[in-house]
Amino acid sequence: MEGIISLQEEIAYLEQFINEERLSRIDDVLSSRTSYITLVLEDIHKAHNANAVLRSCDGFGIQDVHIIENKNRFESSSTSSLGSHKWLSLHKYSTYESNVSQCFSSLKRKGYTILATSPHHGNTHISELPLDQRTALVFGTELDGVSEEVLQLADGFVTIPMYGFVESYNLSVSAAICLHHLRTKLKHVPQSEWQLSQHECLELKKIWMIKSIQQGKRIWERYLKMNAD
Repeated sequence: MEGIISLQEEIAYLEQFINEERLSRIDDVLSSRTSYITLVLEDIHKAHNANAVLRSCDGFGIQDVHIIENKNRFESSSTSSLGSHKWLSLHKYSTYESNVSQCFSSLKRKGYTILATSPHHGNTHISELPLDQRTALVFGTELDGVSEEVLQLADGFVTIPMYGFVESYNLSVSAAICLHHLRTKLKHVPQSEWQLSQHECLELKKIWMIKSIQQGKRIWERYLKMNAD
């Protein structure tokens, strides 16, 4: 409770620097944000596709994206994502002996079922996937797909139905199709299960307000300095 009161006081301070329209927009977006569904991106090397995925995540209200960096470094670009990366929580795994294992262990502790997307493994179509628990979808590179380690450690596999000669869609299209199916199914999950907690909403609201205010970082640093004295 003390943490929530502190966040409310911080938000009250920031409110004097932001207009009502922007504040209302932030509240509206927060009401639809979820961590019930999350994406894992493994070794993505094409920046324009990776950032297109981030844009889709923001559009579908997905807050958390987990990024595994083994061979390739993930770079967010405000140009190709239209700034969407600013509003997401990006979790990177790049310094561990096994980045895949570290990422999956973290997700497991939070109650996620981890499903690898693959056209060659399993026969569960994304449209048939029951959304009865917290779900993490793993996407790999366009050339090779997910790694062998992901295939071994994942709880299961999902595919996207294909009706032409090509075996798969590109990364950003695949992610958008999957998110559309899962977001549609989310309406059948109780809001209390998929919505962010009060503390998560307040924390994000503070962060988004700072990013929305002109010279917000400087204003926030001034607030911290005032309250440290």
